[in-house]
Amino acid sequence: MTRHHSKTFYFGSRFFPLSQRQAVWAVYAACRQGDDIVDEPGGGPAVLEEWWDATRTALSGSGFSAQHAHPVGKALRWAASQYTIPAEAFYELFLGLQMDLKMDASGQPCADFADLELYCRRVAGVIGFMIAPICGYSGGERTLDYALRLGQAMQLTNILRDVGEDLERGRVYLPQTLLDEYGVTRAMLEAGQVTPPYRALMRFLTQQARAWYTEGRAGLPYLHGSGRLAVTAAARAYEGILADLEANDYDNFSRRAHVSGPRKLLMLPGAWWEVKSQPKLA
Repeated sequence: MTRHHSKTFYFGSRFFPLSQRQAVWAVYAACRQGDDIVDEPGGGPAVLEEWWDATRTALSGSGFSAQHAHPVGKALRWAASQYTIPAEAFYELFLGLQMDLKMDASGQPCADFADLELYCRRVAGVIGFMIAPICGYSGGERTLDYALRLGQAMQLTNILRDVGEDLERGRVYLPQTLLDEYGVTRAMLEAGQVTPPYRALMRFLTQQARAWYTEGRAGLPYLHGSGRLAVTAAARAYEGILADLEANDYDNFSRRAHVSGPRKLLMLPGAWWEVKSQPKLA
């Protein structure tokens, strides 16, 4: 599931040792299940509630039945038995997925940048809270704050990459206040118009995503072992999506920005050097 749905995340995860890698995949797959419920046909509030109940049971182990559990639930139960994965982070993800369903019901975009930031926290930033205990870390809450920022940067990158695809689902994550400020209308988005004002909006949000990457990277030296390289490689690959979007003149309607497999491999020496040149804080 990880390899199929997120080649960039999967790329970074390959640098974890086997046990950590399997736990990271279990966490991603559980998150993906929830994401599919709000993105694919056949989902909805009741199905999302069922996902949260099954996820909470797998995390706590209370009342968990391996015989009746989904394979993803079994994997998550194993991961939670090996590492301290916080149920609170999954609950925040649940709240973030509810935001998607509310957006579907109202047909309205995020009201303002604070809404966008909260959404990015809930559906991706908190994944840093899930991964950090698997990786191992020092620095306490400060390191988790860095992990949160890195996850938010990755989610904002996804949003900028997927504007066209999200419109097909009737969703606009770009804040209404920013659309108004830059003079971009819903009709212009639906027409796929890459106008100068739209490019200016994309440029502003790309800069915001890069600022979050910079903040989040400050926590990398606090990660333990090869997890430091895994997260660094994933961050570089995700940030490469922004560079590809810029190279395509911010056209995220007719072409999906991406980083090819060979290009990700070419990023590895830089990621390795970044890790080696970091101060030893872990």
